[in-house]
Parts: sequence; C-alpha cells; structure tokens
Amino acid sequence: MTTVGVIGVGIMGSAIAGNLLGPDMTVIGFDSAADRRAALAAMGGQAAASAAAVAGAAEIVLTSLPSSAALEETVAAILARPPGRELVVAELSTLPIETKLRCRDALAGAGIAMLDCPLSGTGAQALNRDLVVYASGDRAAFDRSAPVFARFSRSSHYLGAFGNGSKMKFVANLLVAIHNVASAEAMVLGMKAGLDPADLVKVIADGAGTSRVFELRAPMMARADYQPPSMKIGIWQKDMAVIGDFARTLGVATPLFAASEPIYNAAIGLGLGGDDTAAVCAVLERMAGIARGSTSR
Repeated sequence: MTTVGVIGVGIMGSAIAGNLLGPDMTVIGFDSAADRRAALAAMGGQAAASAAAVAGAAEIVLTSLPSSAALEETVAAILARPPGRELVVAELSTLPIETKLRCRDALAGAGIAMLDCPLSGTGAQALNRDLVVYASGDRAAFDRSAPVFARFSRSSHYLGAFGNGSKMKFVANLLVAIHNVASAEAMVLGMKAGLDPADLVKVIADGAGTSRVFELRAPMMARADYQPPSMKIGIWQKDMAVIGDFARTLGVATPLFAASEPIYNAAIGLGLGGDDTAAVCAVLERMAGIARGSTSR
C-alpha cells in the first residue's frame, strides 16, 4: 500500500486524487477550503488537518497550488512535519521558476527531494487521466514518482535539470493561450456568417484547422456555457503573467501571445473571471455584435 499526499484539492488536485485512489493506494490530502477537504473525504480519500499532516503520512506528496505564496506556505508546513520516512515532493503548479528553486533548496536542506512537474491539460482532462507530466529535477526522485504519475496521466516526460519542466510548460501554455483565442475568433466568424455553432465544432474538428484546444473548448463556445470551468480565466491570468515575464527575461518577442492578452483582460472586465477560459468567445461575440449571451450566467 502506497500513501500519496495531495496538497491543493481544487479542480485539478481533486481530479488527480480521484484517479490515484485504489486498493493499493491511499490518498491523504489537504486544502485551505473546508468544502474541498469534505469532497476529498466523500470520494474515499483522507482529509488531513494541515499540509504538515499530509507530509508526515505520505511517501510522495503532490502539490497543486494557485500562487507562489501558497507554495511557500506549504513548504514551510512540510518542513515542520515530524521526522519520518524519506519524502519526495512533486510540484505540479505553473509558477515562476525562481519560486520553485527557493522551495527546492529549502526542502533539500531537510533531506526532502522536490521535483518541478507542471502538467499539460485541463481539469476536465484530469478527470479522464488525459494529462501530461513535464518532470524535471533529481532523476532518482522522478523514477520513484513515475508509478504515481502513471495513475493520473497518460504520459510523463523527464526533461533533466530542475526547472526544465516549467520551461516546457511555459512554451505549451503560450500555445494554449493563442489557440484558445484563435478558436473563439473562428467560432465567432462562423456564427456571424450564419453557420450553426454545432456544425462548426464538428466540421472544423475534422479538418486541418483543428487543434486540441479547439476540440476541448469549442463545444463550450458553441453552447455559450462556460461552467463548470476546467481552467478559470482569473487563474489563467496568473499563468499568462508568468509566461510573459519569462519571455521578456529571455528577450524573446511573443507578438501573438501579446495580442491574446487584451481579450482575456476584457473577459475579466465583463465579470467572467470565474468562467472557463473558453469564455473569451463571449468577448469576441460582443465585439462582433452577436447578442447570444451566455447560458452559464
């Protein structure tokens, strides 16, 4: 029996926890929100009272967190755990590399290995084990964690030095940001031209113009229904800020990525921050004079 900890059981973390549960694996988790802890217990996991309690009970801890501050607070709690078994912490969030490096060094001082392992995929994909793990850091820690990754993802890639996982995720999310707005732009053009939204989804997905993002998000755009979100626009803004800062640090121009940013900002301005990122379609509909509205609001 393997005991795996999950700290942060929101949209992504709860889906991962659900896929880990089984007769050969116990899941113990913590979240600052009491309702999320209750949901974990309802699905068969063990709800812990703190991140330190998770780290004290688990052999491998997965962290899925919304901010640098949340990660640093979690690491401080892990460091406060009672001395015990050898521990690996696999950090799954999209956060600045500098934050992750500080946390890795703090944990290393206590003999705890930390991996940088951001994920490719949405919360909806997580439910179906359709995630990809971009892993980096200590190879032995990765090999130990790989069977756990296999329980909630369709593949994992070891990318070498700590931080390479995040770099790969930044590249991937740059494409996701662009593809999402491009999908909405195409849907709005088709709808304005009088095409049926359901036909757009079916036909475009069958041709050369499709993308994985289109196939995931265009059905929501066709329905004008952006709940429940697999990635909230408000949280996505954090990811975009991290990617933009990373590109500027390297002196790399990202004109298409930069062009997509005002569309996401406009969605926030329309009060769509809690909706799925597919809701950028509503912004472009308004710009095009389409008054469909949203069935999710």
